[in-house]
Amino acid sequence: MTLGIIGGTSLFGTKFLEGAEEREVDTKYGTVYLLFTAAHEVVFIPRHGKERNIPPHRINYKANIMAFKELGVEKIIGATSVGSLKRAIKPRSLIVPHDYISLCSIPSFYDDELVHVTPVLDESLRNTIIKVAKDSGMDLVEKGVYFQTVGPRLETKAEVNFIRDYADVVGMSMASEATLATELGLRYASISTVDNYAHGIIAEEELDYEKIVDAASKSMADLEKVLMKLMEVVA
Repeated sequence: MTLGIIGGTSLFGTKFLEGAEEREVDTKYGTVYLLFTAAHEVVFIPRHGKERNIPPHRINYKANIMAFKELGVEKIIGATSVGSLKRAIKPRSLIVPHDYISLCSIPSFYDDELVHVTPVLDESLRNTIIKVAKDSGMDLVEKGVYFQTVGPRLETKAEVNFIRDYADVVGMSMASEATLATELGLRYASISTVDNYAHGIIAEEELDYEKIVDAASKSMADLEKVLMKLMEVVA
């Protein structure tokens, strides 16, 4: 297997998982629930679990990324939901981040060793995502900086006002996944659905989690189309 996809709960029930086989993989960091599509030999891990109830700060990132490694996955695509920090990056668009910021709570496989890695998003895999999305006619933002915060709460207006000068979108998971993948020598890139403006970007807009979930579900058709094509091209 060469391709792994890790995504949120809104990907359940989409076409690219039709006929997928449920599996559980035991790693030294915990058991991971996943779906395996035999036709393309693609592994999908729902980061919030089978029951869709694991909050961002409780996700077992180490187990998820190690499961990919132990299954022989070489390339990982992270599908994430983000809030826009820039008025020009509108909700319902897709963005392929080229870099990220996360200043706290980053997990590591090297808790007991003095090892430093330089985290990166794989440029070749990023370019493949961009090409597939553009060929599919998607409204795509080809680069941007992803700022990871610590969930489960959303960001305050003051926090958004601070980080908007340094990043383009904000989320709660991608940096952890990308860093751990790098530590294991796996190639990782991300495609994100922009599901809302971050708190305070539009002054008169009240941020509501239920509305964010609803917006994410509306973006699924575009994301699903890109993922299905990537399964053919990358796997």
